[in-house]
Amino acid sequence: MRVAHVRRVTGAVVTAVALGCLPAWSGAGATAAPPAAAAPPDAGAGATTVRRVVLQGAVNVRDLGGHRTAKGREVRPGQVFRADALGKLTDADVSALAALHLRTVVDFRVPLEVRGDGADRLPAGLTAVSRPVNDRGLYGTVMAVIGSADPAEQERVLAGGKAERLMREIYRSFVTDPDTRRQLAATLRDLAERGQSPLLFHCTSGKDRTGWMSYVLLRALGVPAGAAERDYLLSNAYRAEADRATREGLRRAGLMEDPELLVPLQEVRGEYLDAALDQAARDYGGFEGYLTEGLGLDTPVLARLRARLLR
Repeated sequence: MRVAHVRRVTGAVVTAVALGCLPAWSGAGATAAPPAAAAPPDAGAGATTVRRVVLQGAVNVRDLGGHRTAKGREVRPGQVFRADALGKLTDADVSALAALHLRTVVDFRVPLEVRGDGADRLPAGLTAVSRPVNDRGLYGTVMAVIGSADPAEQERVLAGGKAERLMREIYRSFVTDPDTRRQLAATLRDLAERGQSPLLFHCTSGKDRTGWMSYVLLRALGVPAGAAERDYLLSNAYRAEADRATREGLRRAGLMEDPELLVPLQEVRGEYLDAALDQAARDYGGFEGYLTEGLGLDTPVLARLRARLLR
């Protein structure tokens, strides 16, 4: 009887938590997207005003426009967006996306995630591009350990710093994995060329692969490292309620005695970002080397990227 119960709830709940995936949830007061929203109070002193796109079926959707470079230029609003999974959008959400006049949506999810969470719901007429970024099996691992409903197994896999170690390994792989570098570089090249933007890129929770991609883009445009990191860390504010609701749902379903074990997987942390940056320093001598050698972005491509996205 217990096995049957686990199977029934797995499809509805387990797939909603791997890599911070969002269940079919609406934030209180969610409405059609406004043009901009102020940064949360914990965003950090001097943070750029965040142009959040408020949707009912996704919680971590933002316009990367508005950030300032070290030379005082501004990232153009309305050209590049970051998001979490778009498979649970409402009709109103799809209309809100249509109002952004997107031309391209890049999906970094692996096929297992797409099967578990569903294909994107998108406005007609745009180009959908699948560029899977390897999650080192994390999605499948988390689904399996939650689906086991075994507290001892969950402790074995996630407790004692193991979840944090998994996340650091994934972030290092953003730098070391050749396929990941190719997918990220292709997206940056798209943004450098006319006809591909406005462009939106996303993964499942919009925080790790999407967060690293956003950080890399902002740094490539000349946004200071501190401002790029604050943008990265904002996922914690925007995902907090949805992630809390997911943990509570797992507890109530009897799948996890201690759903707080998932917090290191659901959050973004400076130590995760530092792991990727440390790997870039080890492999390429620093962030600039990662851009030019690791991603293969030469001076003309970077110049076009800045010309297209800065004003």
